[in-house]
Amino acid sequence: MIMEFIQKRDFSKLIAQSGAMFQIIKEFKKEDFFGTSPPSVFVGSKLYPEANVGILSPPSETEEAWVYDSPNYWSKENYSIRQIALLRANLINSRFQVNIKDVRKQEKFLDAAKEIGIASKPVDIEVKLTRAPYIKMDFDNVTTPSGPKGNLKNVKIVDNIKVENKVEKVVSDTDLKANEALNYLYEAGFDENTLTKLLSIGVLGLKKNRKLVPTKWSITATDDTLGKNLINNLQDYQMINEYRLYTGSYLGNYYYILMFPEIWQYELFEGYLPGSAWNYSKDIKFATDSETLFGRKTYAHNTVGGYYSSRLGVLEHLDKIKKQASCLVIRFETPEYNMPLGVFVVRNAARKTMNNNYLTFNTKEELINKTKELIKLIFNYDLDNILKESKLLRSLTQKKLSSFFN
Repeated sequence: MIMEFIQKRDFSKLIAQSGAMFQIIKEFKKEDFFGTSPPSVFVGSKLYPEANVGILSPPSETEEAWVYDSPNYWSKENYSIRQIALLRANLINSRFQVNIKDVRKQEKFLDAAKEIGIASKPVDIEVKLTRAPYIKMDFDNVTTPSGPKGNLKNVKIVDNIKVENKVEKVVSDTDLKANEALNYLYEAGFDENTLTKLLSIGVLGLKKNRKLVPTKWSITATDDTLGKNLINNLQDYQMINEYRLYTGSYLGNYYYILMFPEIWQYELFEGYLPGSAWNYSKDIKFATDSETLFGRKTYAHNTVGGYYSSRLGVLEHLDKIKKQASCLVIRFETPEYNMPLGVFVVRNAARKTMNNNYLTFNTKEELINKTKELIKLIFNYDLDNILKESKLLRSLTQKKLSSFFN
């Protein structure tokens, strides 16, 4: 059986060895400071239905604060793992604890967090903590890393908050469902990082249902919601008329995306090579999840958030070219990716791959054989080991109902 493998590691040591920027934050011992939030707010999941809500900001005012929380910009400009990690290491998480339903009433710190969360530009703030921040970073496989933490004693917004009109519209519309709000803003050009933040701080959806959503969950919920809407669009499109192979990489994550001229299906295989962020063993580990045109009934427990992020990258391309296909996605996470930065890496790796030129083939066998050849050459891995597990490939070999009427 192919199962997910995750090995906990202390990545803070890697950052501490990475350069002077981390040393600066290590030496920060103040209990109060003036900072500029990118804007960014983090909602924790460990205490649910209670939640630690953190207002994120570097410990100084800067016009460049936006770059601390701009995954798509990092991807566009090809920031390195080190550059991204150091940016995140210098964001102080000034946090407080509330119940997830407290967004429905007035609460001083939460009101400030919501104002910052809906802002379209960086926000200058004055922060007072109960003590100097605790220097430690948290990592997981969905969210971007968070930096030093401190318990919030007081916060004051010392800037005029600027909010986009369309954001203000969905926030004030308490009869608009959250999924409808997300798709409305996405189609208006807002990126998934902004949408995740709005969902997380509880300013979307029906008035009676509004609540804080842990950032880790809101990232996946946003990717899933946007993906499902795009899948609905695909059903009106014609199938591609050839077999295609897309290849690409980003930050040590290598993608092979096989497209078959069939109705929409999706299957993801993730391979974690020894020495990569989540695999400290001596063997390559694989995880897989899949869906048909009718979607999934359960959460993708094996590949978790990466499943929905990779799917979104593929679906965006199909929607752009107004085609549908059955898509088999194979991801290799290599030792180059030595520090987890969140599923934005997965999402943008898939996007970069789909933007590359692709190879075309006349038959399914030619497509599969070429993929096997490339993976054997680059990773010295026999792809047959996982292809025999593929539900998507098995479905393509089954005789279709239409064949009985020819």
